[in-house]
Amino acid sequence: MNDSPHSRPPLERMLRIHQAIQAGSFPNARTLAREREVSTKSIQRDIGFMRDRLNLPIEYDAVRNGYHYTGEVSAFPTLQITEGELFALVVAEKALQQYRGTSFEKPLLSALRKMEQALPDTISLNLADIEQTISFRTRAEQILDLKVFDVLAKAAARREQITLEYRKPGQSQAEARVVDPYHLANINGEWYLFAFDHARQDVRTFAPARIRSVRLTGKTFARPRKFSLEKRLRDSFGVHSGKDRHQVLLRFDARAADYVREKKWHESQRLRELKGGGVELALELSSLDEIARWVLSWGGGATVLKPAELAEMVRRSAKKLLQNGGCVL
Repeated sequence: MNDSPHSRPPLERMLRIHQAIQAGSFPNARTLAREREVSTKSIQRDIGFMRDRLNLPIEYDAVRNGYHYTGEVSAFPTLQITEGELFALVVAEKALQQYRGTSFEKPLLSALRKMEQALPDTISLNLADIEQTISFRTRAEQILDLKVFDVLAKAAARREQITLEYRKPGQSQAEARVVDPYHLANINGEWYLFAFDHARQDVRTFAPARIRSVRLTGKTFARPRKFSLEKRLRDSFGVHSGKDRHQVLLRFDARAADYVREKKWHESQRLRELKGGGVELALELSSLDEIARWVLSWGGGATVLKPAELAEMVRRSAKKLLQNGGCVL
């Protein structure tokens, strides 16, 4: 018998098998398949799963020509989920937007579908309402080569050394880089590879979108115990970390201050309220490149009080922006 496309989900079918065995009627694969309207192979797979994965004490009795439990089974081990957990599950599925186009998308969706199929029928939460009231949006979707990304993800997981053809920002030609891929991270919606660069003898950050090609070298590596992405990025304002220590102090006007108060921008941040509704933000950073771009994004709502180096970086960039704008006009 072929399985019908409208047959019951596997979990519900296994629950019915459990009930038949629990009743002591010694059912066999043929009778169960006929009752459930599926093939005997499906029943045998279900029973194998119940025995090997759910650890139910199922054995076949040749004399009685059927299955029975060799020990006490109080209840069938099923997935119990609260309304709040289901809500979180639906939100998590929507959050998969950031994994679109990566090798994580299909297995994550598959796992969520399996969990959804395992849910009991009596759920009071209106999923249609959630569909209409919660969504995730990204400002700009990163363009990734799925084949390249898949190799990176697997190489990092398996500790396999790789050779990258990598194009640095502002350069037209790519260069070969032999690296040990330590970690792939999604930071603020963008993917980055943190890897040990053999030519530079240091851990460097690579944007997968700039990798033209990747191949395995056939060698493996041991990731150092001391490597910690959390520690590496602790003093950065994004993904770029340095070896310096900068005491950054920024002043925001009243309009910008409302937005600044609403987020935690950095672990080290300290806020000081000012008269008139403004606010001062103090940070301790190891690099100034990313904070300089962030200051410029406030469009005059932010002022650099220190360090002088950051103030000069912002001043030069603002001047160049005005010059470019003047050429356009």
